[in-house]
Amino acid sequence: MAIIVTLPDEYGYVLLATVSTFFVNVFHSLNTGAQRKASGVKYPAAYASQEVAEKDPKAFAFNCAQRAHANFTENLTPAIGAMLIAGLKYPVLAGALGGLWSLSRVFYTIGYTKGGPQGRTKFAVVSSLSLLTLKLTAAYTAVQIAFAGKY
Repeated sequence: MAIIVTLPDEYGYVLLATVSTFFVNVFHSLNTGAQRKASGVKYPAAYASQEVAEKDPKAFAFNCAQRAHANFTENLTPAIGAMLIAGLKYPVLAGALGGLWSLSRVFYTIGYTKGGPQGRTKFAVVSSLSLLTLKLTAAYTAVQIAFAGKY
């Protein structure tokens, strides 16, 4: 049985929000690279040691930038998946939430890199709430599609 999917006219917003994540990832890579260079942490070390980071603010900032990037990549697949699924029925909402998620990740990273774990807090809330709403909207969309015309 074939399923024909017709994308809503506004699905371009979803695609724009999805593409924005590519550039947020570039931002993370550049930020982490700059912090690595400033700290002097050599490859292949993923982080500065705890002892070094406690004594060297540049090493600490590198660890924060690296952790922010890791957290972004941990959430990237669910975010993109949720955007693409939720956008099938709610493209404007999915695009807006996806864009908000991407933007909040930039400010999350800046806050984390400059202010340590406490510097990320307010944008962590924005990021988490936008992603949770995207996931719930995606789940609702999936249920709607799965059970369309069955009841």
